[in-house]
Amino acid sequence: MADPAPIVRPVGGTEHSWCRAVPGGTGTTVLALSVSAPPDLAHLEKALQWIQASRPILRSRIRFDPTTAAFSFVVLPSPYVKIVSFGVDETSQILNGVPEAERSDLSPFHLILEHEMNVNPWRDFQTSVTEDGEPGDDIEVFFASVYSLSEGKRVLTLRLHTGACDRATAAALLRDLLRLVSGGGGGGGAELVCEEGSTTQVSSAIEDLIPSGKANKPFWARGVDLLGYSLNSFRFSNLDFVDAAGERRSQVLRLTLEAEDTQRLLQECESQGVKLCAVLAAAALIAAHLSKQLPDQQWQKYAVVTLVDCRTLLEPPLPKQHPGFYHSAIMNTHDLNGGEKLWDLARRTHGAFSGAKERNKHFSDMGDLNFLMCRALDNPGLTHSGSLRTALISVFEDVVIEESSPSHGDIGLQDYIGCASVHGIGPSIAIFDTIRDGRIDSACVYPHPLHTREQMRGLMDRMKAVLTGDDGDGGDDVD
Repeated sequence: MADPAPIVRPVGGTEHSWCRAVPGGTGTTVLALSVSAPPDLAHLEKALQWIQASRPILRSRIRFDPTTAAFSFVVLPSPYVKIVSFGVDETSQILNGVPEAERSDLSPFHLILEHEMNVNPWRDFQTSVTEDGEPGDDIEVFFASVYSLSEGKRVLTLRLHTGACDRATAAALLRDLLRLVSGGGGGGGAELVCEEGSTTQVSSAIEDLIPSGKANKPFWARGVDLLGYSLNSFRFSNLDFVDAAGERRSQVLRLTLEAEDTQRLLQECESQGVKLCAVLAAAALIAAHLSKQLPDQQWQKYAVVTLVDCRTLLEPPLPKQHPGFYHSAIMNTHDLNGGEKLWDLARRTHGAFSGAKERNKHFSDMGDLNFLMCRALDNPGLTHSGSLRTALISVFEDVVIEESSPSHGDIGLQDYIGCASVHGIGPSIAIFDTIRDGRIDSACVYPHPLHTREQMRGLMDRMKAVLTGDDGDGGDDVD
């Protein structure tokens, strides 16, 4: 009996934007897990294949048609992921390629995470051809690796194409993986049997599921908005660019707060009627403005992008764990003069975002922002210093909340981080906020050497001081 044929679905508009962006360095999603117990690679690989079998888009490949410049998802009937193992010597060579100052300053786990974010199998995808001049092969959206740091320490990494795996998908994938490989999580062999071909259809793109009328916008209004977004972008203030010409890669810093500070912040968010994303954005705006050391009362305009998980807002609604890319963006601008207080600005950022969402801007402006994103990719010179920076900061509307399980000790889980690269097109700071075991533990990703680690550490320190009320500039206006 012949094998089932792959299912092919053209990408939607938002997915197309990611297919364009990822080769340039933005949109490589990475989950990295540090484990002290040597993993059972056969069982681990079977767990990943089970996840692929149950999530069709994660066992797809991306196809590019150079005659139409169109992308498609090609859903294979069987899971394909295989774990690539790097021994101690190979891992050491990778780590030794990092400048010595950073090797002494950052953990090997952190360096492996950054390495994975900058391994880009999609980089030359659109330009690759066969010996006959035909388009190159379709390329996977899912890769897995295990790095050996020592005899008893490993780093497991999952690298995925953001067009097929948004933040909600990555969070659900991580939860399922930990459940399947942890001793107490019900990950027995029977559960890991992959029924090949049982689920072959990729769900519709987000644009095809927008409720009727929510994305409508008169032609003239669309033109005005496009012009407004374009002209405003030239007025945005940015963090100082250290090196706008050097070859870029993504780097990561972690913004952490102690449990007591976290709970105090969350309680005040509830009291003030704002979401955590608004407070993080406000703290970043204050810290960035203060870092510029401008004269008193000099106004600057900054852009904030808030990413909205639209699954429950679609027609029909999708479950929170439904795989694929179902986020949309809302861009707001804020003028600062250096005298802002944290909670005043948090209320302002929350109000601007909420008002835009009530007006359905996350749906009606989706096509405009995707168009401008692709336009900037084609013409980097349209952005300041050719930096491809579209905003100061991006945040997610909803925080990811994670709790450790005693079963995680069965695999020696010591640490884990999930985030995505941003050194192609994107913000200066992308915050992947997480509350883990009652503590804020967020990955903050930025483009290097456009910004340096020293520069961003200073910004993160100031953000933390603003959030905890320890700063002398941002202030705290809580009654």
